[in-house]
Amino acid sequence: MTHRGSRVLHVGSLSRVEGEGALRLYVQDGTVTEARLDIYEPPRFFEAFLRGRSYTEPPDITARVCGICPVAYQMSACAAIEDACGADIDPAIRDLRRLLYCGEWIESHALHIYLLHAPDFLGRASAIDLARTHRAEVERGLWLKKAGNSLMELLGGRAIHPVNVRLGGFHRLPTRAELRPLAQELRQALDDARQTVRWVAGFDIPDARTDADLLALAAPDTYAIESGTPTVLRSDGSVDSFPVRDFADRVTETHVRHSTALHSRLDGRRHLTGALARFAVGGRFLSPTAREAAREAGLGDPREGAVCRNPFQSILVRAVEVVYAVDEALRIITTYEPPERPYTEVPPRAGVGHGATEAPRGLLYHRYALGADGTVTDARLVPPTAQNQGAIEDDLRRTAQHAITAHDPDDAELTALCERTIRNHDPCISCSTHFLDLTVVRTSSDTSGGRHA
Repeated sequence: MTHRGSRVLHVGSLSRVEGEGALRLYVQDGTVTEARLDIYEPPRFFEAFLRGRSYTEPPDITARVCGICPVAYQMSACAAIEDACGADIDPAIRDLRRLLYCGEWIESHALHIYLLHAPDFLGRASAIDLARTHRAEVERGLWLKKAGNSLMELLGGRAIHPVNVRLGGFHRLPTRAELRPLAQELRQALDDARQTVRWVAGFDIPDARTDADLLALAAPDTYAIESGTPTVLRSDGSVDSFPVRDFADRVTETHVRHSTALHSRLDGRRHLTGALARFAVGGRFLSPTAREAAREAGLGDPREGAVCRNPFQSILVRAVEVVYAVDEALRIITTYEPPERPYTEVPPRAGVGHGATEAPRGLLYHRYALGADGTVTDARLVPPTAQNQGAIEDDLRRTAQHAITAHDPDDAELTALCERTIRNHDPCISCSTHFLDLTVVRTSSDTSGGRHA
Protein backbone atom coordinates (compact mmCIF):
# COMPACT_ATOMS: atom_id res chain seq x y z
CA MET A 1 0.00 0.00 0.00
CA THR A 2 1.21 3.52 -0.71
CA HIS A 3 0.28 7.06 0.28
CA ARG A 4 0.16 8.05 -3.38
CA GLY A 5 -3.22 8.37 -5.05
CA SER A 6 -6.64 8.37 -3.47
CA ARG A 7 -8.54 5.99 -1.19
CA VAL A 8 -12.18 5.94 -0.24
CA LEU A 9 -13.09 3.84 2.77
CA HIS A 10 -16.81 3.03 2.93
CA VAL A 11 -18.50 1.07 5.72
CA GLY A 12 -22.13 0.64 4.73
CA SER A 13 -23.47 -0.31 8.16
CA LEU A 14 -21.75 0.29 11.50
CA SER A 15 -21.85 -2.49 14.07
CA ARG A 16 -22.31 -2.30 17.82
CA VAL A 17 -23.98 1.09 17.90
CA GLU A 18 -27.62 1.96 18.55
CA GLY A 19 -29.28 2.61 15.21
CA GLU A 20 -28.08 2.49 11.62
CA GLY A 21 -25.21 4.57 10.32
CA ALA A 22 -22.36 4.38 7.85
CA LEU A 23 -18.84 5.72 7.52
CA ARG A 24 -16.98 7.31 4.63
CA LEU A 25 -13.33 8.29 4.76
CA TYR A 26 -11.61 10.11 1.88
CA VAL A 27 -7.82 10.06 1.62
CA GLN A 28 -5.81 11.92 -1.02
CA ASP A 29 -2.03 11.44 -1.23
CA GLY A 30 -1.84 10.36 2.40
CA THR A 31 -4.01 13.20 3.70
CA VAL A 32 -7.48 12.57 5.14
CA THR A 33 -9.59 15.16 3.33
CA GLU A 34 -12.96 14.20 4.79
CA ALA A 35 -14.40 11.90 7.43
CA ARG A 36 -18.17 11.44 7.43
CA LEU A 37 -20.50 9.73 9.81
CA ASP A 38 -23.46 9.08 7.50
CA ILE A 39 -26.69 8.94 9.49
CA TYR A 40 -29.22 7.60 7.04
CA GLU A 41 -32.13 6.40 9.19
CA PRO A 42 -35.41 8.05 8.16
CA PRO A 43 -36.39 11.24 10.01
CA ARG A 44 -38.51 10.61 13.09
CA PHE A 45 -40.71 13.76 12.94
CA PHE A 46 -41.41 13.72 16.68
CA GLU A 47 -41.53 17.52 16.81
CA ALA A 48 -44.22 17.54 14.14
CA PHE A 49 -46.61 15.09 15.74
CA LEU A 50 -46.18 16.62 19.19
CA ARG A 51 -47.81 19.79 17.87
CA GLY A 52 -51.52 19.86 18.63
CA ARG A 53 -51.21 17.35 21.48
CA SER A 54 -52.11 18.01 25.09
CA TYR A 55 -49.30 19.26 27.31
CA THR A 56 -49.64 16.09 29.39
CA GLU A 57 -48.63 13.82 26.50
CA PRO A 58 -44.98 14.60 25.60
CA PRO A 59 -43.45 12.62 28.51
CA ASP A 60 -45.12 9.44 27.20
CA ILE A 61 -44.68 10.18 23.49
CA THR A 62 -41.02 11.21 23.62
CA ALA A 63 -40.12 8.16 25.72
CA ARG A 64 -40.65 6.22 22.49
CA VAL A 65 -37.80 8.07 20.79
CA CYS A 66 -35.33 5.60 22.32
CA GLY A 67 -35.58 2.22 24.01
CA ILE A 68 -32.20 2.62 25.73
CA CYS A 69 -32.66 6.06 27.27
CA PRO A 70 -36.42 6.73 27.49
CA VAL A 71 -36.11 8.29 30.96
CA ALA A 72 -33.92 11.04 29.54
CA TYR A 73 -36.69 12.05 27.16
CA GLN A 74 -39.36 11.82 29.84
CA MET A 75 -37.39 13.92 32.33
CA SER A 76 -36.44 16.58 29.76
CA ALA A 77 -40.06 16.80 28.59
CA CYS A 78 -41.35 17.11 32.15
CA ALA A 79 -38.75 19.77 32.98
CA ALA A 80 -39.62 21.86 29.93
CA ILE A 81 -43.40 21.67 30.32
CA GLU A 82 -43.27 22.29 34.06
CA ASP A 83 -41.08 25.29 33.32
CA ALA A 84 -43.67 26.62 30.86
CA CYS A 85 -46.43 26.11 33.44
CA GLY A 86 -44.47 27.54 36.37
CA ALA A 87 -44.80 24.38 38.44
CA ASP A 88 -42.81 23.91 41.65
CA ILE A 89 -42.05 20.22 42.13
CA ASP A 90 -41.82 18.54 45.54
CA PRO A 91 -38.12 17.89 46.42
CA ALA A 92 -39.01 14.28 47.32
CA ILE A 93 -40.41 13.79 43.81
CA ARG A 94 -37.22 15.26 42.37
CA ASP A 95 -35.22 12.70 44.35
CA LEU A 96 -37.33 9.87 42.93
CA ARG A 97 -36.81 11.20 39.41
CA ARG A 98 -33.08 11.21 40.04
CA LEU A 99 -33.30 7.65 41.33
CA LEU A 100 -35.11 6.56 38.17
CA TYR A 101 -32.49 8.34 36.06
CA CYS A 102 -29.72 6.51 37.98
CA GLY A 103 -31.32 3.26 36.85
CA GLU A 104 -31.10 4.39 33.24
CA TRP A 105 -27.45 5.41 33.59
CA ILE A 106 -26.58 2.03 35.11
CA GLU A 107 -28.32 -0.08 32.48
CA SER A 108 -27.23 2.05 29.51
CA HIS A 109 -23.59 2.38 30.56
CA ALA A 110 -23.37 -1.33 31.40
CA LEU A 111 -24.79 -2.19 27.98
CA HIS A 112 -22.29 0.05 26.24
CA ILE A 113 -19.22 -0.96 28.26
CA TYR A 114 -19.68 -4.71 28.19
CA LEU A 115 -21.65 -5.50 25.04
CA LEU A 116 -20.73 -2.73 22.59
CA HIS A 117 -17.36 -1.22 23.47
CA ALA A 118 -15.24 -3.74 25.41
CA PRO A 119 -14.86 -6.10 22.40
CA ASP A 120 -12.90 -3.31 20.65
CA PHE A 121 -10.23 -3.32 23.35
CA LEU A 122 -10.02 -7.10 23.68
CA GLY A 123 -9.84 -8.01 20.00
CA ARG A 124 -13.23 -9.69 19.83
CA ALA A 125 -15.78 -9.32 17.05
CA SER A 126 -18.89 -9.13 19.22
CA ALA A 127 -20.25 -9.50 22.72
CA ILE A 128 -21.06 -13.14 21.99
CA ASP A 129 -17.47 -13.68 20.90
CA LEU A 130 -16.29 -11.84 24.03
CA ALA A 131 -18.38 -14.15 26.24
CA ARG A 132 -16.42 -17.12 24.93
CA THR A 133 -13.18 -15.73 26.36
CA HIS A 134 -14.44 -13.46 29.17
CA ARG A 135 -17.61 -15.17 30.37
CA ALA A 136 -17.37 -13.96 33.98
CA GLU A 137 -16.90 -10.36 32.92
CA VAL A 138 -19.83 -10.40 30.50
CA GLU A 139 -22.05 -11.98 33.16
CA ARG A 140 -20.99 -9.22 35.56
CA GLY A 141 -22.05 -6.66 32.98
CA LEU A 142 -25.43 -8.33 32.59
CA TRP A 143 -25.95 -8.33 36.36
CA LEU A 144 -25.13 -4.62 36.42
CA LYS A 145 -27.59 -3.95 33.65
CA LYS A 146 -30.22 -5.96 35.52
CA ALA A 147 -29.76 -3.76 38.60
CA GLY A 148 -30.43 -0.68 36.51
CA ASN A 149 -33.46 -2.31 34.91
CA SER A 150 -34.82 -3.21 38.36
CA LEU A 151 -34.84 0.47 39.33
CA MET A 152 -36.60 1.39 36.10
CA GLU A 153 -39.18 -1.35 36.52
CA LEU A 154 -40.10 -0.34 40.07
CA LEU A 155 -40.19 3.41 39.56
CA GLY A 156 -41.13 3.51 35.88
CA GLY A 157 -43.50 0.56 35.68
CA ARG A 158 -41.31 -1.24 33.14
CA ALA A 159 -37.70 -1.15 32.00
CA ILE A 160 -38.36 -0.06 28.41
CA HIS A 161 -40.55 2.99 27.71
CA PRO A 162 -41.62 3.46 31.36
CA VAL A 163 -45.29 4.29 31.92
CA ASN A 164 -45.35 5.49 35.55
CA VAL A 165 -43.94 8.97 34.86
CA ARG A 166 -46.31 11.92 34.53
CA LEU A 167 -46.16 15.69 34.75
CA GLY A 168 -45.46 16.71 38.31
CA GLY A 169 -44.21 13.31 39.40
CA PHE A 170 -45.46 9.73 39.17
CA HIS A 171 -48.77 7.91 38.90
CA ARG A 172 -47.72 5.70 41.79
CA LEU A 173 -45.01 5.99 44.46
CA PRO A 174 -42.83 3.09 45.63
CA THR A 175 -43.01 2.04 49.26
CA ARG A 176 -39.96 1.71 51.51
CA ALA A 177 -40.63 -2.03 51.63
CA GLU A 178 -40.47 -2.22 47.84
CA LEU A 179 -37.17 -0.34 47.76
CA ARG A 180 -35.51 -2.56 50.37
CA PRO A 181 -34.76 -5.50 48.03
CA LEU A 182 -33.41 -3.02 45.47
CA ALA A 183 -30.93 -1.74 48.03
CA GLN A 184 -29.62 -5.27 48.48
CA GLU A 185 -29.26 -5.70 44.71
CA LEU A 186 -27.50 -2.33 44.41
CA ARG A 187 -24.98 -3.14 47.13
CA GLN A 188 -23.84 -6.09 45.02
CA ALA A 189 -23.95 -3.87 41.96
CA LEU A 190 -21.62 -1.38 43.65
CA ASP A 191 -18.99 -4.09 44.00
CA ASP A 192 -19.56 -5.07 40.36
CA ALA A 193 -19.20 -1.43 39.33
CA ARG A 194 -15.87 -1.06 41.16
CA GLN A 195 -14.62 -4.23 39.50
CA THR A 196 -15.74 -2.84 36.15
CA VAL A 197 -13.55 0.23 36.62
CA ARG A 198 -10.55 -1.92 37.52
CA TRP A 199 -11.20 -4.20 34.52
CA VAL A 200 -11.52 -1.34 32.03
CA ALA A 201 -8.48 0.44 33.49
CA GLY A 202 -6.43 -2.56 32.36
CA PHE A 203 -7.37 -2.15 28.69
CA ASP A 204 -4.75 -1.03 26.19
CA ILE A 205 -6.17 2.42 25.46
CA PRO A 206 -4.78 4.42 22.52
CA ASP A 207 -3.61 8.00 22.96
CA ALA A 208 -5.89 10.62 21.46
CA ARG A 209 -7.24 14.05 22.25
CA THR A 210 -10.30 16.04 21.31
CA ASP A 211 -10.10 19.82 21.21
CA ALA A 212 -13.88 20.27 21.07
CA ASP A 213 -15.51 22.45 23.69
CA LEU A 214 -17.06 20.30 26.42
CA LEU A 215 -20.72 21.01 27.25
CA ALA A 216 -22.52 19.53 30.27
CA LEU A 217 -24.98 20.52 32.95
CA ALA A 218 -23.62 21.79 36.25
CA ALA A 219 -25.61 21.69 39.50
CA PRO A 220 -24.77 23.08 42.95
CA ASP A 221 -22.98 20.54 45.13
CA THR A 222 -23.95 17.50 43.05
CA TYR A 223 -23.07 15.66 39.86
CA ALA A 224 -25.71 16.87 37.44
CA ILE A 225 -28.12 14.30 36.05
CA GLU A 226 -31.75 15.39 35.91
CA SER A 227 -31.25 19.17 36.04
CA GLY A 228 -28.61 21.87 35.96
CA THR A 229 -27.14 24.85 34.14
CA PRO A 230 -25.47 24.34 30.74
CA THR A 231 -21.74 24.90 31.29
CA VAL A 232 -18.93 24.96 28.74
CA LEU A 233 -15.29 24.07 29.35
CA ARG A 234 -13.53 25.43 26.29
CA SER A 235 -10.38 24.00 24.79
CA ASP A 236 -8.40 26.97 26.17
CA GLY A 237 -9.54 26.15 29.72
CA SER A 238 -12.05 28.97 30.12
CA VAL A 239 -15.49 28.21 31.55
CA ASP A 240 -18.83 29.71 30.56
CA SER A 241 -22.39 29.04 31.73
CA PHE A 242 -25.75 30.12 30.38
CA PRO A 243 -29.42 29.59 31.30
CA VAL A 244 -31.25 26.63 29.77
CA ARG A 245 -33.63 29.09 28.10
CA ASP A 246 -30.69 30.42 26.03
CA PHE A 247 -29.75 26.98 24.69
CA ALA A 248 -31.28 27.49 21.24
CA ASP A 249 -29.48 30.83 20.90
CA ARG A 250 -26.10 29.30 21.77
CA VAL A 251 -26.44 25.90 20.07
CA THR A 252 -27.34 26.29 16.39
CA GLU A 253 -28.40 23.42 14.14
CA THR A 254 -27.85 23.08 10.39
CA HIS A 255 -28.57 20.45 7.76
CA VAL A 256 -25.76 18.53 6.09
CA ARG A 257 -26.24 16.41 2.99
CA HIS A 258 -25.01 13.14 4.45
CA SER A 259 -27.06 13.06 7.64
CA THR A 260 -30.69 12.99 8.72
CA ALA A 261 -29.37 14.38 12.02
CA LEU A 262 -28.84 18.10 12.31
CA HIS A 263 -25.24 19.16 12.94
CA SER A 264 -24.86 21.46 15.93
CA ARG A 265 -22.37 24.19 16.84
CA LEU A 266 -21.97 25.89 20.19
CA ASP A 267 -21.21 29.58 19.57
CA GLY A 268 -20.00 28.55 16.12
CA ARG A 269 -17.55 25.93 17.44
CA ARG A 270 -17.51 22.13 17.62
CA HIS A 271 -18.65 20.84 20.97
CA LEU A 272 -18.96 17.50 22.70
CA THR A 273 -21.47 16.35 25.28
CA GLY A 274 -21.46 13.15 27.31
CA ALA A 275 -19.26 11.41 29.86
CA LEU A 276 -16.04 13.32 29.11
CA ALA A 277 -17.88 16.64 29.36
CA ARG A 278 -19.68 15.71 32.59
CA PHE A 279 -16.45 14.53 34.23
CA ALA A 280 -14.69 17.76 33.23
CA VAL A 281 -17.49 20.09 34.32
CA GLY A 282 -18.74 18.38 37.48
CA GLY A 283 -16.26 15.68 38.43
CA ARG A 284 -15.50 17.27 41.79
CA PHE A 285 -19.07 16.46 42.85
CA LEU A 286 -18.77 12.72 42.29
CA SER A 287 -19.25 10.64 45.41
CA PRO A 288 -16.11 9.76 47.40
CA THR A 289 -16.34 6.16 46.16
CA ALA A 290 -16.52 7.29 42.52
CA ARG A 291 -13.68 9.82 42.97
CA GLU A 292 -11.50 7.09 44.46
CA ALA A 293 -12.33 4.83 41.51
CA ALA A 294 -11.34 7.62 39.11
CA ARG A 295 -8.01 8.17 40.84
CA GLU A 296 -7.21 4.46 40.95
CA ALA A 297 -8.05 4.17 37.25
CA GLY A 298 -5.54 6.89 36.36
CA LEU A 299 -8.03 9.62 35.52
CA GLY A 300 -6.65 11.96 38.15
CA ASP A 301 -8.37 13.63 41.08
CA PRO A 302 -11.64 15.29 40.05
CA ARG A 303 -11.50 17.56 43.11
CA GLU A 304 -8.31 19.06 41.70
CA GLY A 305 -9.88 19.72 38.32
CA ALA A 306 -8.89 16.56 36.46
CA VAL A 307 -10.07 16.63 32.84
CA CYS A 308 -10.06 13.71 30.40
CA ARG A 309 -9.94 14.66 26.70
CA ASN A 310 -9.06 11.24 25.30
CA PRO A 311 -12.20 9.85 23.60
CA PHE A 312 -10.83 6.30 23.91
CA GLN A 313 -10.93 6.74 27.71
CA SER A 314 -14.63 7.55 27.63
CA ILE A 315 -15.33 3.89 28.46
CA LEU A 316 -13.35 4.40 31.67
CA VAL A 317 -15.25 7.56 32.58
CA ARG A 318 -18.55 5.76 31.97
CA ALA A 319 -17.42 2.99 34.30
CA VAL A 320 -16.74 5.61 36.99
CA GLU A 321 -20.20 7.06 36.35
CA VAL A 322 -21.72 3.63 36.96
CA VAL A 323 -20.04 3.60 40.38
CA TYR A 324 -21.52 7.02 41.03
CA ALA A 325 -25.01 6.13 39.82
CA VAL A 326 -25.15 3.02 42.03
CA ASP A 327 -23.77 4.99 45.00
CA GLU A 328 -26.28 7.78 44.43
CA ALA A 329 -29.18 5.34 44.09
CA LEU A 330 -28.27 3.77 47.42
CA ARG A 331 -28.09 7.22 49.05
CA ILE A 332 -31.57 8.17 47.81
CA ILE A 333 -33.09 4.84 48.84
CA THR A 334 -31.54 5.04 52.32
CA THR A 335 -33.01 8.49 53.00
CA TYR A 336 -36.34 7.92 51.21
CA GLU A 337 -39.51 9.19 52.85
CA PRO A 338 -42.62 8.89 50.64
CA PRO A 339 -44.11 12.31 49.87
CA GLU A 340 -47.74 12.97 50.69
CA ARG A 341 -48.81 12.82 47.06
CA PRO A 342 -47.29 11.04 44.05
CA TYR A 343 -47.37 14.20 41.94
CA THR A 344 -47.69 17.97 42.02
CA GLU A 345 -50.60 19.44 40.09
CA VAL A 346 -49.42 21.23 36.94
CA PRO A 347 -52.23 23.47 35.63
CA PRO A 348 -51.83 24.55 31.99
CA ARG A 349 -51.01 28.08 30.93
CA ALA A 350 -49.70 29.81 27.83
CA GLY A 351 -45.93 30.01 27.71
CA VAL A 352 -42.64 28.59 26.52
CA GLY A 353 -40.65 26.17 28.64
CA HIS A 354 -37.13 24.79 28.43
CA GLY A 355 -35.65 21.65 29.97
CA ALA A 356 -32.31 19.87 29.81
CA THR A 357 -31.06 16.68 31.44
CA GLU A 358 -28.00 14.47 31.10
CA ALA A 359 -28.88 11.43 29.01
CA PRO A 360 -26.21 8.71 29.23
CA ARG A 361 -24.83 9.99 25.92
CA GLY A 362 -24.94 13.67 26.82
CA LEU A 363 -27.04 16.78 27.25
CA LEU A 364 -30.60 16.48 25.93
CA TYR A 365 -32.63 19.68 25.42
CA HIS A 366 -36.40 20.08 25.03
CA ARG A 367 -38.41 23.22 24.30
CA TYR A 368 -42.21 23.44 24.21
CA ALA A 369 -44.60 26.30 23.45
CA LEU A 370 -48.06 25.91 24.99
CA GLY A 371 -51.39 27.57 24.38
CA ALA A 372 -53.56 28.74 27.26
CA ASP A 373 -55.43 25.41 27.26
CA GLY A 374 -52.20 23.40 27.36
CA THR A 375 -52.09 22.52 23.66
CA VAL A 376 -48.55 22.08 22.37
CA THR A 377 -48.08 24.64 19.60
CA ASP A 378 -44.37 24.01 18.99
CA ALA A 379 -41.75 21.50 20.08
CA ARG A 380 -38.02 21.16 19.68
CA LEU A 381 -35.78 18.24 20.71
CA VAL A 382 -31.98 18.45 20.49
CA PRO A 383 -30.43 15.03 21.26
CA PRO A 384 -26.78 14.54 22.25
CA THR A 385 -25.67 12.47 19.25
CA ALA A 386 -26.78 15.20 16.84
CA GLN A 387 -24.71 17.67 18.86
CA ASN A 388 -21.75 15.30 18.92
CA GLN A 389 -21.65 14.41 15.23
CA GLY A 390 -19.23 17.19 14.26
CA ALA A 391 -16.83 16.25 17.06
CA ILE A 392 -17.09 12.56 16.14
CA GLU A 393 -16.17 13.35 12.54
CA ASP A 394 -13.22 15.46 13.69
CA ASP A 395 -12.05 12.59 15.91
CA LEU A 396 -12.34 10.25 12.91
CA ARG A 397 -10.23 12.54 10.75
CA ARG A 398 -7.54 13.00 13.41
CA THR A 399 -7.35 9.31 14.35
CA ALA A 400 -7.24 8.12 10.74
CA GLN A 401 -4.63 10.72 9.83
CA HIS A 402 -2.40 9.70 12.73
CA ALA A 403 -2.62 6.02 11.73
CA ILE A 404 -1.95 6.71 8.04
CA THR A 405 1.03 8.92 8.84
CA ALA A 406 2.44 6.41 11.30
CA HIS A 407 2.18 3.14 9.39
CA ASP A 408 -0.42 3.39 6.59
CA PRO A 409 -2.77 0.58 7.69
CA ASP A 410 -4.68 -1.50 5.18
CA ASP A 411 -8.39 -0.93 4.72
CA ALA A 412 -9.46 -3.62 7.19
CA GLU A 413 -7.31 -2.21 9.99
CA LEU A 414 -8.33 1.36 9.21
CA THR A 415 -12.00 0.37 9.17
CA ALA A 416 -11.72 -1.25 12.59
CA LEU A 417 -9.96 1.82 14.00
CA CYS A 418 -12.60 4.18 12.64
CA GLU A 419 -15.46 2.08 13.98
CA ARG A 420 -13.78 2.08 17.40
CA THR A 421 -13.51 5.85 17.20
CA ILE A 422 -17.23 6.19 16.57
CA ARG A 423 -18.12 3.75 19.35
CA ASN A 424 -16.09 5.85 21.80
CA HIS A 425 -19.04 8.23 21.84
CA ASP A 426 -21.75 5.55 22.22
CA PRO A 427 -23.86 7.26 19.55
CA CYS A 428 -27.61 6.82 19.71
CA ILE A 429 -28.26 7.23 16.01
CA SER A 430 -32.01 6.66 16.12
CA CYS A 431 -32.39 9.48 18.66
CA SER A 432 -30.58 11.90 16.41
CA THR A 433 -32.55 11.41 13.19
CA HIS A 434 -35.02 14.20 12.76
CA PHE A 435 -35.68 17.27 10.67
CA LEU A 436 -37.10 20.53 11.94
CA ASP A 437 -37.96 21.75 8.42
CA LEU A 438 -38.35 20.04 5.07
CA THR A 439 -37.79 21.91 1.82
CA VAL A 440 -38.52 20.24 -1.51
CA VAL A 441 -36.90 21.68 -4.63
CA ARG A 442 -38.21 20.34 -7.94
CA THR A 443 -36.49 20.92 -11.26
CA SER A 444 -37.47 20.27 -14.86
CA SER A 445 -35.55 20.31 -18.13
CA ASP A 446 -36.31 22.91 -20.78
CA THR A 447 -36.03 22.23 -24.51
CA SER A 448 -32.48 23.63 -24.69
CA GLY A 449 -31.19 21.11 -22.18
CA GLY A 450 -31.00 23.51 -19.27
CA ARG A 451 -32.77 23.10 -15.94
CA HIS A 452 -35.00 25.47 -14.05
CA ALA A 453 -36.90 25.32 -10.78
